[in-house]
Amino acid sequence: MSETFPSPDTLYPLIYDMERTCFLKNIVTQPNVIVGDYTYYDDETDVRNFEKNILYHYEFLGDKLVIGKFCQIASGVKFLMNGMFHIMDAFTTYPFTIFSKECGEKYPKNVKFPFKGDTVIGNDVWIGHNVTFMPGVRISDGAIIGTNSLVTKNVGPYEVWGGNPAHLIRKRFSDEVIDCLEKIQWWNWDIKKIAENVDVLIGKDLEKLKTLADN
Repeated sequence: MSETFPSPDTLYPLIYDMERTCFLKNIVTQPNVIVGDYTYYDDETDVRNFEKNILYHYEFLGDKLVIGKFCQIASGVKFLMNGMFHIMDAFTTYPFTIFSKECGEKYPKNVKFPFKGDTVIGNDVWIGHNVTFMPGVRISDGAIIGTNSLVTKNVGPYEVWGGNPAHLIRKRFSDEVIDCLEKIQWWNWDIKKIAENVDVLIGKDLEKLKTLADN
């Protein structure tokens, strides 16, 4: 651990002694939610609201919410998981099977509820206030998701998305810069190396970034 940066095991890491922001992995209790180091969650009232906003996430379905390292997650972000789905091609969408075994036995053997797989958020992703993710979406490294967006599709690396439904607004950088960032994957460095190179990571000098990529 760097002496100038808090341990990822710190619950409330802000230097301003505020408890509205936590390193998220330290409050997660659900085994099917996986969060990387240094990803933080900010909440106006209680950081433990985070898991309350993971909706329809039933362990027996087996889907996971996976969030990478160094992500920045604002208040009110919601993740809708695969338990939200109903069968839509029958005459009714009502899920009789979850209320009655007898009713469940009347379902055709080949009937399957929709299942979109795991929801995966990459590394260094900034998620704005009140964003909602639909089941099974994959958000690539370095993406930005704008406030109040409804994300229904996969998002590419270093793309900015927003709206309802969310759509691509622009890429953050040129393809050359994106290729370089994908090569160095700075979030996988040890924290000492990250701290030593913060001036490059928060800057705009491509040549300095290339130097890091070559080392």
